[in-house]
Amino acid sequence: MGSLDDVTKAAKDFIEDNKDKIDDALKSEQAEGVSDSVLDSVADLAKKVTGGKFDEHIDGAREAADGAVGNE
Repeated sequence: MGSLDDVTKAAKDFIEDNKDKIDDALKSEQAEGVSDSVLDSVADLAKKVTGGKFDEHIDGAREAADGAVGNE
């Protein structure tokens, strides 16, 4: 079994070697659907926990996160 450094290096190498494929997957229609569902759930929970006091901030954070994943 390799050390943590070996595993970390292997992960970094994998990411570097597959950067284009990973980027395509993150920008796919499927990723958009999954991310929208997850982000909506997290935003709704945050709004519930904060009693609606920070809805604008939560919506802004949700939109920023949505822009980073998926294709919309």
